[in-house]
Amino acid sequence: MKRVSRAVRVRGLQIGGGAPVTVQSMTKTDTTDVAGTLKQIDEMVAAGCEIVRIAVPDDDAAAALKEIRKRTEVPLVADIHFHYKLALKALEAGIDKLRINPGNIGHIDRVREVVRAAEAQKVPIRIGVNGGSLEKDLLKKYGTATPEAMVESGMRHVKILEDLGFGDIVISLKASDVNRMVEAYRLMATKVDYPLHLGVTEAGTPFGGTIKSAIGLGILLHEGIGDTIRVSLAAEPHEEVRVAWEILKSLELRNRGVTVVACPTCGRLDIDNFVEIVTEVERRLAHVEEPLHLSIMGCAVNGPGEAHDSQLGITFGRNVGMIFKNGVPMRRVSGEDIVEEFVKEVELLRSEETRDSSILDRGLVDSIIKS
Repeated sequence: MKRVSRAVRVRGLQIGGGAPVTVQSMTKTDTTDVAGTLKQIDEMVAAGCEIVRIAVPDDDAAAALKEIRKRTEVPLVADIHFHYKLALKALEAGIDKLRINPGNIGHIDRVREVVRAAEAQKVPIRIGVNGGSLEKDLLKKYGTATPEAMVESGMRHVKILEDLGFGDIVISLKASDVNRMVEAYRLMATKVDYPLHLGVTEAGTPFGGTIKSAIGLGILLHEGIGDTIRVSLAAEPHEEVRVAWEILKSLELRNRGVTVVACPTCGRLDIDNFVEIVTEVERRLAHVEEPLHLSIMGCAVNGPGEAHDSQLGITFGRNVGMIFKNGVPMRRVSGEDIVEEFVKEVELLRSEETRDSSILDRGLVDSIIKS
């Protein structure tokens, strides 16, 4: 059962309160490189990123943020550490969310100033606890960054905001250790109803980091915990976004783009370049935003069954492929034409569905007018 959390608005997007789990990532450019940062933001949005976080380490970055805000419509989060004046400048620049820990920015008067400015602009604050940078007294108390220590740290920051009458809060409790991260979120979920931002921090390379993120986020999301996610990889941010979507799609929490079911291959395979074919089909269809379910199978054992559950599928024989549509065989294609012909069928399916949707929309409008 989905955990019930309060709703938080970030620009036009809702986090929590029953809304779909949102996907976010963070730019990796120098924020003062406005053109480069905007290019990366565009790549992230094209991959399905719904919220973009930007580092604001100094005054120059804060100044650049104002120009970036003018040139993109995606919700922007300013990532601030320690310096409350940078938070104020980010708010002046028009950002939509702050990532700042109120306990780390000094005297309560400074915190109050940031909170009042955020409140006036209806900008939420994300409290971000990281297992690698806990307060010294908590490390002394617990011996290490235990889930209990992370939650206690988070609750300290929450109390500061609550005492100031501010409740537009999102919480993250990230750790590079999957078990620690999972237990921390489970514990926090029992204490507050604020939306939870999930992530395995410093997850690692695209290979290892994807596995760790899929396990950590997958466990919690399957349990109904989590309202927004960020996959952290040593890779381009649009790759983080792709992984995040695959996690959500695998749990049937969101649906976007092409899902390809492909067999792992075995000794029954009659072609030598099966993996290259699957990879090329995915590459050619990476621009597709509509949810499509495709299957690419290496032989006729499981192929027809998978094709029956797919909008389009293809199975291989020796130097020939059979394309299926909704489980029904359509036509044969020669081995050298498989990728090109299958991609053509997918694009044709997209145009058919767009046309049908347009007809349906016109019919609905007509019925409303007549009524």
